[in-house]
Amino acid sequence: MKVKPHVLPLLGLGIAALVTMPASVNAASSQAKGKTQSHSTKKSTQPAQPTYPSVQPTAQPTYAPRPTVDPVAAAPVERNYTLGEVISESVTGDVYADPSRWEALTFRQLFTKGWDKPWVSPPTGGGGAPRMGWLNAYDGVFYRLSLGIFSWAHGPGSYSDSYAGTLSSYTPLSERFQIRTDIGLASNRDQTNFADFIITPRILLSESKEQTQSLDIAFRTPTGNSSNGQGYASINPTYNFWTNYWKGLVIRGGAGFTIPYAGEIANAGARSTFNANLAAGWYFTDHDAAPFGDLVIYVANNLTQAIDNRGPNSTTTFSMGPGFRDHLGGNWYLLGAVDIGVTNPKPYDYQVSGAIMKVY
Repeated sequence: MKVKPHVLPLLGLGIAALVTMPASVNAASSQAKGKTQSHSTKKSTQPAQPTYPSVQPTAQPTYAPRPTVDPVAAAPVERNYTLGEVISESVTGDVYADPSRWEALTFRQLFTKGWDKPWVSPPTGGGGAPRMGWLNAYDGVFYRLSLGIFSWAHGPGSYSDSYAGTLSSYTPLSERFQIRTDIGLASNRDQTNFADFIITPRILLSESKEQTQSLDIAFRTPTGNSSNGQGYASINPTYNFWTNYWKGLVIRGGAGFTIPYAGEIANAGARSTFNANLAAGWYFTDHDAAPFGDLVIYVANNLTQAIDNRGPNSTTTFSMGPGFRDHLGGNWYLLGAVDIGVTNPKPYDYQVSGAIMKVY
């Protein structure tokens, strides 16, 4: 059959349209083959228009999706404690289980923060050293523990030797406040007798990872005998500090006053004094290395300067000596220290102290 010349342009346009059509359009076209073939044989004065694939817009949600984490639920909830709960959890709660409950306290927040929350054991210092107490050194840090201390002193010159036994306990009542008690079980210089009972309210001034500052106000009651240098009442305000900025090095100390105000002051030889302490030590082992865990060796220095007119105003007492503390296991500790009198008159040539302590 002879194709007419004017049909050739229409055939070319049809082939171009087939090339540019998407698969879906070609499929639809093949299903209606009969109709398209009969239509293509008809004459048309208008050229066929090519078709292009359509672009569908991305479907948009009709509402905003819910967040995977509720910001209100994720925010930390500050719990409000009653006074009874604060004291109960400080005294009997597990204060070591969740270190994240500990919070830093500043001096500026002294009257606004920490009084209404239970005490939590603070973390190790900035250098990694634990916060612990030492014999013959000021505390600085809050604790929850008890220890039995026995001391024996070699008397200077013709003075007889003496000994003393004390049960000391530290009881936290909140983040800012704790009570220390010292019960004199035995005291002997001329005769064996009870020693003076001392109760010490302690206020935490500030605490960060690297340092702790506290104010102790000790009240001494005259339960002992004046022949052993006991039997008088006094007040003893003392500033304490504890620091650990580098590795196992801990430096601690403080300063304060002792002011006798009642009891057998003259017979006991008690005087108003300025007191100062400075101690430095190094921790050699980790806590879990029992029976030599948390082993620290330190040197403590103590200064007492008389500031009253009950005797020579120049009376100055300075002593110094080494000490150690060691974790035996199960939160039982062994402590020891030697204090050597340096200045004259001496309260003793030297004094040896030992203690067994339980942290709970």
